[in-house]
Amino acid sequence: MINHWVLLSAYIITFLIGLPANILAIYAFIRKLRKKPTPTDVLLLNLTLSDLLFLLFLPMKMYEAAAGLQWHLSQTICSIVSFVFFSTIYTSSLLLMAVSIDRYLGVAFPVTYMKFRKLLYATIGSIFIWLFSGAHCTIVFFVVHMGKENSTEPKTTCYENFTDDQKSVVLPVRLEFFVVLCLVPLIICVFCYLNCIWILYHRPRITKEKKQRAIGMALGTLSVFLICFMPYNISHLVGFNTKNSPPWRYYTLLLSTFNTCLDPIIFYFSSSVYRNTTKMSLFRVFSLRRRLGLNTHPNLSVEGDSNSDKAREFDHHNSNTRK
Repeated sequence: MINHWVLLSAYIITFLIGLPANILAIYAFIRKLRKKPTPTDVLLLNLTLSDLLFLLFLPMKMYEAAAGLQWHLSQTICSIVSFVFFSTIYTSSLLLMAVSIDRYLGVAFPVTYMKFRKLLYATIGSIFIWLFSGAHCTIVFFVVHMGKENSTEPKTTCYENFTDDQKSVVLPVRLEFFVVLCLVPLIICVFCYLNCIWILYHRPRITKEKKQRAIGMALGTLSVFLICFMPYNISHLVGFNTKNSPPWRYYTLLLSTFNTCLDPIIFYFSSSVYRNTTKMSLFRVFSLRRRLGLNTHPNLSVEGDSNSDKAREFDHHNSNTRK
């Protein structure tokens, strides 16, 4: 039995952490695009936009969880929410793959890469990824309304409790999602980052900081795949073999929402602009808290000043005595 309160709590935590982190990221990348952008910046900006689009529709899933996983809105809204929910997940996996390829080419073939390093290619690649993942997930619209004309009872769930006809379409498509949109990108990411780390560690002129950033980015990307994407996509494989969605699928879908919280870790290791923006924002937050603390306790500050004055007078008196 699915505990809808667990789902609701996880959705709220994801929203509260992911939204400010990704807003900070999009602010940093837009600033970078106005100055001297790189293809990686374009890919990371699209990854941020994908996360933000996901987070903007997440309150609809919160509403569903709060209602005990009952869907009280129209099936048209259900299909739109499900389409955005799934397409942004797979857009993120493909964009992470594209970032890993970009990093690998830059490290393994630096001279050739610099000749063909153009923002246009990154932009075209990003558009293709959006269209590719979106085209795959249009199956949602077909499945949600499949057999609707023969149904006499109102649908009370959203993209769940499929009929046999719906399963005959959904389960094979999910298997294709697992292979094309998850397994292949994961294999490519592992290949690219392992080779990047190996190459960097065999170049003596590369600084220790750059090597650590490469490891951090590789671990961040693999964490997103293994924690967020892989369990959910394994449920596709299990569902195809058993001819039914496994009961734990909802919890794996829950894990996939956490990628919006883990992606900023990848941004931190891959973009100096995001690192600097994050540090500056944290510095401002702590400075503001410190000022508010001083304003809240003015007596402490006055008392501290008077104590410091007394200490200075005492030191001055001791120095005169020694003389």
